Amino acid sequence: MLAAAREAVLVPTVPALYQPLRHAVDKRTNVEARMCLYLSALFTAAEEIQHHLEDGVPVVVESYFARCLASHRALGARLGVTLPSWLPTPVTYHLVCADDERQRRLASRNKPTSRWDALIETATDRVTDAYASFPMHRIDTTELSPEEVLRVITATDTQGAHSHADTEPVGAHPDLLPPVPRHAAGTRRP
Repeated sequence: MLAAAREAVLVPTVPALYQPLRHAVDKRTNVEARMCLYLSALFTAAEEIQHHLEDGVPVVVESYFARCLASHRALGARLGVTLPSWLPTPVTYHLVCADDERQRRLASRNKPTSRWDALIETATDRVTDAYASFPMHRIDTTELSPEEVLRVITATDTQGAHSHADTEPVGAHPDLLPPVPRHAAGTRRP
């Protein structure tokens, strides 16, 4: 919906060529191997994103490096990652909702729950803490329909220009998330 509203191309951050390997790695238990696979997929997608942006075509992705780094760190990955400066810098929207609503939405998905999905549910606070080191717009979607969420996003930043993003980490404002020490090793602020 956001891609259509922005007249943008929707780029999958796990490109098709990675899907068979993704399914194989997701059956394994090595969090660092999984993180490396997702990082490789993201770097491949970032090249495609950069080409679109150079051609003046806006891009929307469902997730980017913040999600990969936050999720895998919350699951125990200890790899140090320094993101290169050439990466396209996104305007990021962190969609949140009340836990009971989140559980209802997860239960209504037509998708099998993987071992990794179950593990991430045991680490939601650590994921939230890890996200805090990345600048993003936080949007509470608890009482909103998808169309209302789209309206909030497009009203938040109608041009998609990064200069309008809140450059404070998500956890920096006490009214957004509780203050927690937030120094995830290896992350950078875009």
